[in-house]
Amino acid sequence: MTKESVILIVPCYNEEEVLPLFYEEFKKTAELLKEFDLQVFFVDDGSQDRTLALIRQMAEKDKRVRYISFSRNFGKEAAIYAGLKNADGDYVALMDADLQDPPSLLPKMLKAVREEGYDSAATRRVTRKGEPPIRSFFARCFYRLMNKISSTEIMDGARDYRLMTRKFKSAILEMSEYNRFSKGIFGWVGFKTKWIEFENVERIAGETKWSFFKLLRYSLEGIIGFSTAPLAMASVMGFTVCVVAFIFLVIILIKTLCFGDPVDGWPSMTCIILMLGGIQLLCIGILGMYLSKTYLETKKRPIYICSESNLEEEGEEKE
Repeated sequence: MTKESVILIVPCYNEEEVLPLFYEEFKKTAELLKEFDLQVFFVDDGSQDRTLALIRQMAEKDKRVRYISFSRNFGKEAAIYAGLKNADGDYVALMDADLQDPPSLLPKMLKAVREEGYDSAATRRVTRKGEPPIRSFFARCFYRLMNKISSTEIMDGARDYRLMTRKFKSAILEMSEYNRFSKGIFGWVGFKTKWIEFENVERIAGETKWSFFKLLRYSLEGIIGFSTAPLAMASVMGFTVCVVAFIFLVIILIKTLCFGDPVDGWPSMTCIILMLGGIQLLCIGILGMYLSKTYLETKKRPIYICSESNLEEEGEEKE
């Protein structure tokens, strides 16, 4: 009887320190899940170190290892999309190479989708041990904000570590937009998802590629991609300023006509002008961000460009 296939999609960017450790964990997990045809699909996101060379060595020795390498760094979102597009298994799972996504959870995730009727099994951290406090604070604020301004639910502490069925994967691939925010996309497509909680695990080696400002930029991508609330906020701010300006105008006119009091000096006027200018620039900036995303979408550029792969050798690369 043919075994059901499970493909682990692993985006990699400068992960030469952790790849040997990850591969050892992969082999251990494959031994535990002997009833499945477990494979690993590395997506090299234009790494500048020996990541690709190590992946090549693994692929030469182990037929369960597949890979695709980008022509440059296109980002993790592009790597996730490429993995889902090219991995053809009964089940596919997304996970990081740094082992912050425990492979030990795979049996529980497989049970959820095979026996409990779920379309995907996702993971979320219940603690942020080892993470800088300020980063944890802003992360929680982001999840609270997103769930208030967007109709798409995003679980607090959600990881990209997720196992999904073919049906779920196909739905994800139908959303082929250039500006991608996977956490939002996973929630937007719906389907039944089981959330599996675990305590935070620190990187086993190497350094994180996500700085505070990269995470801030990524969070803005999510807000713009899955909510129009900032546009509404800009409109409300403009209307509020107009109402306040009208009220002050009436007060100044009454004060001048009744008491003959001249208008106050230039410092207060300067502050008002600067405040109004700042509000105008903020609203223009919000409009510009939405317009820039629309502009990039209309270009219809490819999400990634492949420079090397071992899928062609096996006749597995997808159109």
